[in-house]
Amino acid sequence: MSAPLAVIRDQILDYRRHASGLDERCDLDSDTVRKAAWAGLQDSVPKSALLSLTARLQGVSADTWTAPELEQVWGPRNTTYVIASSDRAVFTLGRHPLEARAQKRATQLADQLETFLSGRTLTYREAGQAIGVHPNALRYAATTGRVLIRWEGFGPPLVRTVPQPEISPEDARKDLLRRHLHILGPGTVESFAAWAGIQTRAAQIAFNDLHDELIPVRTALGDAWIAASDEDDLRSTPSQPAPARLLPSGDNYLLLWGEDRSLVVPDAPLRECLWTPRVWPGAVLVDGEVVGTWRRSRNTVTITAWKRLSESRRHSVAAEAEEFPLPTASEGVRVVWDGENAAQP
Repeated sequence: MSAPLAVIRDQILDYRRHASGLDERCDLDSDTVRKAAWAGLQDSVPKSALLSLTARLQGVSADTWTAPELEQVWGPRNTTYVIASSDRAVFTLGRHPLEARAQKRATQLADQLETFLSGRTLTYREAGQAIGVHPNALRYAATTGRVLIRWEGFGPPLVRTVPQPEISPEDARKDLLRRHLHILGPGTVESFAAWAGIQTRAAQIAFNDLHDELIPVRTALGDAWIAASDEDDLRSTPSQPAPARLLPSGDNYLLLWGEDRSLVVPDAPLRECLWTPRVWPGAVLVDGEVVGTWRRSRNTVTITAWKRLSESRRHSVAAEAEEFPLPTASEGVRVVWDGENAAQP
C-alpha cells in the first residue's frame, strides 16, 4: 500500500465547505434539495433543518422542509432528521443494531406500532401509551425503516408507519458511511460511529466492507480515510468561500466530536462557546472560518463575534440573518450584535 496522502487543515475545510454546498448556493429544485440533504439535516432544534437548507440553496421558504422530496425520521443518534424521501433506508436501516436481541426489540416495536395505528397518524405519546411503552422507546423502532415522524418544532411529534425499505441493513450502513466521508472528508471508525450513533463494531464492519473504495490519509490529528472518488476534490485548488453563512445548531459542518472539533475551531476556549454542554448555538462562518456564534429568539437574531469584523462582513452576516425563511418573516428579522468584539473597527 502506498503512503497515506498528507492533507492539511485548509484542504480539509475547503473540501468540507465545497462538498456540503456552503461556498455557493444552488437554485432550489428536486435534485439540489436531495443533494443538500445528502448526509441528512438534523432538526432537533426547531427549524434547524430549514436553516441548513437556507445556507445551501436559493429560494428556500418557510415550508420547504415539507416538500414531497423530504421526510422526517428519527435518524443518527436517535435525533430528529429531515432527509430525502428516497434515502430513508440509509438513515434508518443503516443504524439497525447488530445484536439479535436489539433487532428483535426494534422489529416488535414496529409491528406493535403498525398494528395499533392501522394506517393512522397519531402523536408518539398517544401511540406509545397505547401499546404500553414509554413514547421515547419508539425511537428504537425507527431503525427498521418503517417509522416516519412529523415534528413542527413544538409539541410531541406525530408518528406513522410505512413499508420497510427493500435493502439490507448492511448495504444501508455502507451507504451511510459513504455519505459521512463524502460530506465531512477524512474520517475514522470512531468518528463515523459517533456521527451515526452506532456501535464501534458496526462502524468497523462498514469500513471493512468498503475497504476497496477507500484510501488512507494523514491529517494533523492522525490517520484517517477518505473515499477514493473524493481524492481529486480534496487535492484541488481551494474554492472561494462565501463572505458569510449562518449555520444552525446541529448542521453537518458542526457535527464533530473530540479532537475533530479542533480542525474547525483551533482555539480551545472558543470551542467551548460553540459546542456547549447544553443546546449548541449556531455558528457564524465568515470567509470560510467560524468567527462567532448566534442564537435566535423568535425574530431576533443575536450575533456574538469572537473578533472584530469589517463593516462589509458585518453587513454580510446581517444579510444572512435577515433572509431567514421564518414563518413570521413578514415581521422582519432584527439583528443584535453582542459583545465588545463585535464593535466596528
